[in-house]
Amino acid sequence: MPSIQQNISLKPFNTFGIEAVAAYYAVAESIEDIKEILTSPLVKDQPLLVLGGGSNMLLTQDFNGLVLHIKIKGFTVVEENDEHVVMRVGAGEPWHEFVLHCIAHGYGGVENLSLIPGSVGAAPMQNIGAYGVEIKEVFHSLEALKIDGLTTRVFAKEECRFGYRESIFKRDVKGQYIITHVSFKLSKKPVFNTSYGAIETELAAQGVDKDHINIKAISDAVIHIRQSKLPDPKQIGNAGSFFKNPVVSAEKVAELKAQYPDMPAYPSGENQKLAAGWLIEQCGWKGYREGDTGVHKNQSIGISKLWQCQG
Repeated sequence: MPSIQQNISLKPFNTFGIEAVAAYYAVAESIEDIKEILTSPLVKDQPLLVLGGGSNMLLTQDFNGLVLHIKIKGFTVVEENDEHVVMRVGAGEPWHEFVLHCIAHGYGGVENLSLIPGSVGAAPMQNIGAYGVEIKEVFHSLEALKIDGLTTRVFAKEECRFGYRESIFKRDVKGQYIITHVSFKLSKKPVFNTSYGAIETELAAQGVDKDHINIKAISDAVIHIRQSKLPDPKQIGNAGSFFKNPVVSAEKVAELKAQYPDMPAYPSGENQKLAAGWLIEQCGWKGYREGDTGVHKNQSIGISKLWQCQG
């Protein structure tokens, strides 16, 4: 039986580094661990908080229930041909470790998503994305344990209903499942995506020309860009990109651009996406600080990060 501890500090388990106490805390390293923990008489009627990398969570008080920390690990290739591999990954793997694993094996598709904090299991919940790539582009399927009944279900890509930082796990089935494994379809002959943001500029600064681009070079460029903008959570508590870019109609963009000609906007299906960082900066919030919290001085998404500041 996995150990269930009482009155455990959650400070080491959230990237804001906020002090909060869990009445009960347990680590699950397998599906069987989850089942044993949730059926334990000690906690089976307690409120449940499922924890991954702790990078998308703001703790405001102690949690009077069970914090279940998912640490299911492992990388397994389950399908392979000359073009692609399908890799099944444990939900408890740190996302960036998964990206590095793919790069080391020459599997393309997630290199633009380097250095995103959090766990693999949390990634599909909000269809994480960065630098022109979202995980729905490489997502194959996921396995999840239904909390009520402890039965396993496989969700295909279409069933997840991915949108901009959205999925069925944030809406219709929120709080009903625990994701245990995620499978990704990765390319052995990747198509490089370098047009977003400063990737091309960074590649040039690193001496990488268009004839020598590879997935590691793109990953290195993304890592350098992110590190230049975002503080290490181990040094300054933060949750990385905290705000969503608003998606509005083309008519609304035209109306706004009549007032603000320099306002950036990007295609998003039939609509357009505004830059939340730009909006926050126009409001004078970039670098604003009150007490121990504030908006980072270098970035507010690309500017929009909410920080717990030190000092």
